[in-house]
Amino acid sequence: MAGYTKEEALEYVRDNDVKFIRLAFCDIFGVHKNVSIMPEELETAFDVGIGFDSFRINGFEDPVYQDLLLLPDPATLNTLPWRPQQGGVIRFYCDIVTRDGKPFPYDARRFLKDTLKECKALGFSVRVAIRSEFYLFKTDEDGNPTNIPWDNGGYFDIAPLDRGENIRREICLCLEEMGLHPVTSHHEAGPGQNEIDFKGDDALGSAEHFITYKNVVTSIAARNGVYASFSPKPLEGKSGNGLHLKFRLQQAGMNLEDTNPEMVQQFMAGVLNRMKDITIFLNTTKESYLRFGENEAPKYITWSSQNSSRLIRVPEVMGKKDGFVLRSPDSEINPYLAYAMVIQAGLAGIKNKETLPKPQEKAIKLLSEQEIMDLQQLPASISEAVDFGRSSKFIKDINSPIVSRFLDEIRSREFSRE
Repeated sequence: MAGYTKEEALEYVRDNDVKFIRLAFCDIFGVHKNVSIMPEELETAFDVGIGFDSFRINGFEDPVYQDLLLLPDPATLNTLPWRPQQGGVIRFYCDIVTRDGKPFPYDARRFLKDTLKECKALGFSVRVAIRSEFYLFKTDEDGNPTNIPWDNGGYFDIAPLDRGENIRREICLCLEEMGLHPVTSHHEAGPGQNEIDFKGDDALGSAEHFITYKNVVTSIAARNGVYASFSPKPLEGKSGNGLHLKFRLQQAGMNLEDTNPEMVQQFMAGVLNRMKDITIFLNTTKESYLRFGENEAPKYITWSSQNSSRLIRVPEVMGKKDGFVLRSPDSEINPYLAYAMVIQAGLAGIKNKETLPKPQEKAIKLLSEQEIMDLQQLPASISEAVDFGRSSKFIKDINSPIVSRFLDEIRSREFSRE
């Protein structure tokens, strides 16, 4: 990830009337957290870190690691355009370290960075582009969200049916000002539902762009008096909110599809073969599983180059393959952890030289009952997904503290809600 150095970041703060600095990170479930510091504390933050009460953060509670520090990454410096320009606010994403400067074992950002080092050792890098959906709901007289959609528009509708045009425009302009690259935005199929698509970035940058994107959407929506929901299934019987992730493998700046297509197929095979194992990291709420199989959301573990409702789709641009799109995730993920688990599955496919099965191009409705029965399905519930994860040899072999902690935490969270 290219960006500012420590010295350049300090100079930026001095030269741009910055008065508040946010140090941002995620809890184990991907919930955005931050603490603000004053400019004179930034150099200390870079050199030593800023302490926080780790026991108050989901997934960070551990008697061995009670004293933790946020270590800002200068390359992630970004201005928050919706905050005042005079006495401005900037933000850094952070690594999490212990008091002796060692990496915190439950830091998902570190896990993704380590995973990307494994890719580099095999001679390739990973870029990820996102396509994300969200609903806009009206708020009541006290500003609390309702379940009443902001409009009753449908797919690709325009004003006046689409009441979200100006909000999407404001979101896209804000994101562009922050260095993100929206490509398209439009009204989606559900009432009050919207979609924004982005250009790809290196996997770490993409994960942090996703966190930024959610923050911008919710902030701009609130400023306009509406509530933005990324819930996978906010309205019964209507389209769910998906998060499509396009993975592109590269080697020396060239698409691996052009230089080593066999490795790409092995990567895809690894993902498909471990889909049941990793689904819990991509779909982390009970509502996630209500979305599967409805309104073009995937249900079966298949891939296709033509059928857009498959779990994995391999689009072609001007006759050339352009990465592959994983269509099952939703936006309630921890992006560091979700990206890392998909890439780990792909790495296993490469290491084992796994073979990609034949594509399933026929529509499900055209398949016989026996053909449908022969297809592997995504987990049908969050408890089933947790069980697949906990019994997975692949996940045990990763032997990562953050992965094991996540499975424990999500099972505890969901059981406590029953």
